[in-house]
Amino acid sequence: MAATEPSNDKPFVDFKNVWLAYNAELAAANHFAVEAIDLQVRRGEFIAIVGPSGCGKSTFMKLATGLKMPTRGSIHIDGQAVTGPLKISGMAFQAPSLLPWRTTVDNVLLPLEIVEPYRSNFKVKRAEYVERARKLLQKVGLAGYEDKFPWQLSGGMQQRASICRALIHEPKMLLLDEPFGALDAFTREDLWCILRDLWTEQQFNVILVTHDLRESVFLADTVYVMGPGRFVVKKHIDLPRPRDLELTYTPAFTDIVHELRGHIGAHRTATQAATSSTSP
Repeated sequence: MAATEPSNDKPFVDFKNVWLAYNAELAAANHFAVEAIDLQVRRGEFIAIVGPSGCGKSTFMKLATGLKMPTRGSIHIDGQAVTGPLKISGMAFQAPSLLPWRTTVDNVLLPLEIVEPYRSNFKVKRAEYVERARKLLQKVGLAGYEDKFPWQLSGGMQQRASICRALIHEPKMLLLDEPFGALDAFTREDLWCILRDLWTEQQFNVILVTHDLRESVFLADTVYVMGPGRFVVKKHIDLPRPRDLELTYTPAFTDIVHELRGHIGAHRTATQAATSSTSP
């Protein structure tokens, strides 16, 4: 009998009753940054997390990357318990944080110099890795800029390079924390399409944290609205793929955006009312 294949029905990301307090004193006082998080994400799924500032989105990302350990509950990713920083993930943030003394291609190569098993083989396989980085840069529209320095690139170009750096080691999961928030609207939409195409081709998992509701609806399979410390709404985006920018002007698209905005507004109002009622 053939060996049993791993089940694709098993969640790729699995949070079970996860709570996080930043120290023992806060935990003893029942002050949690996130609480009662139950989240199951299937393999290859693209999810987005939206919500007001301070609701716990970035804290959730630290849990998902293994940079923070839960006070209660368990986290499994790709079938393994999370006990420390994940090697199977790539990350990109609002600030590209490219090293100014390295060229674009050398910035993209950085994870391969740090992450095993690539690190041990870097000198021997450098030419192969450089070719991989150049091909990835070409896919995101940076052909001809591989040997430029960050100061020679626009903000949008730097963010494209940052995404390439996050993907160069072929991670199973990409975590994006407001990656397009500092860019103008046209550049932002260009990068939506680049990310869409990379995800469609490679089918890695994506967790996107964003304040931009249009961005979340355009890119994600599922959008989670986060209230203070917990998920309050789960919305499956029932729009056909592949999605083009023209879709963002349709009633079906704008209806979902307005629905999500309504959920965020309602929970913000409820939170403000609860805070006011407990104030002296």
